[in-house]
Amino acid sequence: MSILRKLLRALVVSIHIFLSYYHYFSHLHKKTYFQQRRFFSVTEFKYAQKQEDKGTKEDKDTKKKDEKKKVPRMKTFKIYRFDPETGNKKPKMQSYTIDINDCRPMILDALMKIKTEQDSTLSFRKSCREGICGSCGVNVDGINRLACLHKIRPRGTTKIYPLPHMYVIKDLIVDMNKFLAQHSRIKPYPIPKQEHCVKAEGEEQFLQSIKDREKMDGLVECILCACCSTSCPEYWWHGHTKAPNDFLGPAALLNAYRWIVDTRDGATQERLNDLKNYYNVYRCHQINNCTSVCPKRLEPGRAIAQLRLHLARFKKKPKPDMEGKVPADPYKACPKDECE
Repeated sequence: MSILRKLLRALVVSIHIFLSYYHYFSHLHKKTYFQQRRFFSVTEFKYAQKQEDKGTKEDKDTKKKDEKKKVPRMKTFKIYRFDPETGNKKPKMQSYTIDINDCRPMILDALMKIKTEQDSTLSFRKSCREGICGSCGVNVDGINRLACLHKIRPRGTTKIYPLPHMYVIKDLIVDMNKFLAQHSRIKPYPIPKQEHCVKAEGEEQFLQSIKDREKMDGLVECILCACCSTSCPEYWWHGHTKAPNDFLGPAALLNAYRWIVDTRDGATQERLNDLKNYYNVYRCHQINNCTSVCPKRLEPGRAIAQLRLHLARFKKKPKPDMEGKVPADPYKACPKDECE
């Protein structure tokens, strides 16, 4: 009987030892560092414990950050409201409060959030959301901005108005017909010389050197957002008078200078003659509000100064480095079969 008891005790002890080792190795096997290993040293085990402790600390830190983020940050916007269809012809400022933690960082994102969640009657223009189309121009806290490029200030109340001194159609939407008509008067398209007239559309193209093309940098980037013209005091006073005695505005004059500088254009003198009216160019007082608010960082004031030098014949258009034209190859970028 004594031998049998000793055997039973040895069996129980061996089972306990086996189970303890089994739990030990199964716990280590869960760690990614030891997935492909079977035997471990003491140093490796301590290293694994440190890594586990570090991971738990990082998890705690992320949880604390998430808790901080969950704390709402309320922001108030006062938005200009005007709807002639309601019968109330007086505009008003309406307040909206949103949580900017649940909103993307731009003014346009806040407007879209308000329209989606609070007031579907709010009207404004938008298209590309990348600062390319120029359709979301508004006045934010007294300064003309593109709503898609201007960030929300986390503190204080933000006031949003339509572009100043423009006829308001509804809320933040203004009438751009006069502005675009003035732009069309500067003939924003190339007028070739008589000897360089193109036979048919798409058959020939005009040559231009890289150096001559660089002269138009800072002019061709205009997106016609009207932020510059509607920030100009002279445009407020004389921009809406009857043509031709109206000030064309910084945007139109910037584009006029862009076509005068273009070496491929052959109607330089004709364009200058169209701008000899005193009100078209010389009403600019170089206040340079247009330059300070331009979302593309252009310099309309400098372009107007250059136009004056050309009109006064202090400056002439230099001869181009390259002239003439070459046959156009519309299928150079892609084969004809693929394009069709």
